[in-house]
Formats: sequence, structure tokens, C-alpha cells
Amino acid sequence: MIRNVVAVVGDQVAAFELGVVCQVFGLDRSDDGLPVHDFAVCAPRPGAVPTTSGFAIQVEHGLERLAAADLVAVPAWPQLDAPVPEQLLAALREAAGRGTQVLSICTGAFLPAAAGLLDGRRAATHWQFAGLLARRFPRVRVDRDILYVADGPVLSSAGAAAGIDACLHLVRREYGAATANALARRMVVPAHRSGGQAQFVEAPVPAPRTPYELSELIDWMQEHLAEPLTVRTLAARAAMSPRTFARRFKAATGTTPHRWLLDQRLQLAEELLETTDLAVEAVAACAGFGGADTLRHHFAARRGVAPAAHRRAFRRDLQAR
Repeated sequence: MIRNVVAVVGDQVAAFELGVVCQVFGLDRSDDGLPVHDFAVCAPRPGAVPTTSGFAIQVEHGLERLAAADLVAVPAWPQLDAPVPEQLLAALREAAGRGTQVLSICTGAFLPAAAGLLDGRRAATHWQFAGLLARRFPRVRVDRDILYVADGPVLSSAGAAAGIDACLHLVRREYGAATANALARRMVVPAHRSGGQAQFVEAPVPAPRTPYELSELIDWMQEHLAEPLTVRTLAARAAMSPRTFARRFKAATGTTPHRWLLDQRLQLAEELLETTDLAVEAVAACAGFGGADTLRHHFAARRGVAPAAHRRAFRRDLQAR
């Protein structure tokens, strides 16, 4: 369980990306029943550290603070051309070796890569720096398109906003969907975007000729997950051909209608398992899976456990809090 979180910065830090980590893990939201973490920022050289936004932060801790961490977060690393202190790379390797999770945001992926933690593994970074990461560390399998990916001890994410998605993914994995959704509501951000979604939309979505826009349709889909929603049905509701609808939906969301529905239904199923006493069959119906066997299949494929096991783990965790 993630209880102790440390953000690592260098001789300069990207303020927004550090702020993302602080928002998720550094604030006391116990008034909402959300978990509280022992949070700190550390640096190889503690003291005043300038940000890329023109102000400085005061860092009190050195790298020895990593010894107690369950999660080490590396925000975007502005000084990619400067050598990384060897003591920092060694500290990252030691942390990962004892089971500590490492999270990188944007160009923060260059640090676990330099430490060898991403050798032979998939990694994400901002699309503008994906080529540089691949050239500098050829043993890393850089995925230029995805929002975030977990491989081994490292969860790496793309640009700034994708760092929020990756942090919420960690919260969901550690504490369950109900906690992640409550935190997302508090932060006023989307509760869930899967890591496989595209980093950016290739082209703007053309305005439909009818007043019914895709944003309205997506809201409607969210409210009708229990219904059998086909591409043909959704396309008719959007006044488009199925082919045009599928193309515009992917352009707008970075994923297909089928994948989007599956992600949303799994998220709803998780929350129902955690927060209600509904039987698995009823959860499957409410989430749009039709039957328990279909839910079990998708749950095992995407979450790695059976629905009943997920319920036992996170209902127990909720009761403990």
C-alpha cells in the first residue's frame, strides 16, 4: 500500500508537473474520507530550487528521504542535457530494488531510463521527446502514443495532464475505483482515461450539421451504460453514418467506441463492487455486461482478478478506513 510518497527534483523543476504530484499525494483530504500520505520533496542538493515558471521552491530533504518511500515520483525533468547525479540514479535503483513504485511524468521518464529501470520495458513520455528518449536509451521500448503505461517498477506517463491520469490510476489500483473517483471529483478532472488512449487528437472534430454534438452523446452514453449500445445505434443518435461516427469518435477521444464503453463499464463495475452489496450478476447487468460470465471475462483480462476478489480486497480496505 502506498503510504509514503517522495517527489524528486533536480537543480530545476517543472512547477505544474510537481504540482500534479502534490495535488494527488500531498494534500490532506481526510475530510472527504480520502487517504492521507506522508509526503515530501527531496533533491540531490536541498535548498532553493528554481522552477521553470520563474519562482523557486524550498526543498528540505536530501536523497536519504527516499529510503522510507513507497512511491518515488519524478516530475518533468527540464535539464535533459545536464548529467544526472550518479547518487540519484543509485538511489532510484535501490528504491526499485526494494519494491518501491516509481512514477515519472513527462520527461521525468529520462531518469528511470538512465538508471536502467526501463531496459527492455515499455515507457511513455511526452510525444515531443519520445524520439530523443528512444535514441538516448535504445533498450527502452518507447511508446509514442499512449497516455501512461506500467511496466515493472515504473509507471511512466506522457505530458502534464497525463500525469494526472497516471496518478489517479495508481490511486485506483491501490485504493479502488470509489476512492479514485472521489478524488477526481474533488480535483474536478475526468475520473478515468485509460493509459492506451492517444496523447493528442490528430485533427479537430468537424462540427456536426445537427445540434447534437459528440460531447452531448458521450454524456448520454455515460448515463446509459446498462443498455446495449452499438456503433450503429450511437451513429444514428449522432445523425452520422457508422463509419463517420467511429472515425469522429476516435478523433475526439483517442479511442474506439467499443474500447471507451468497455473502460467506462469496467470502472462502473468496480465502483458497484466496492460500494454496494449487489450480486455479481446484478453488477454485470447494471454496468452493461449482460451477464456475470462476461463481466468475469473482461475483469480478469483487464484487472487481473475476478470481480469477487476485487470486492473482497477493496471492501475490506474501505472498512479499514
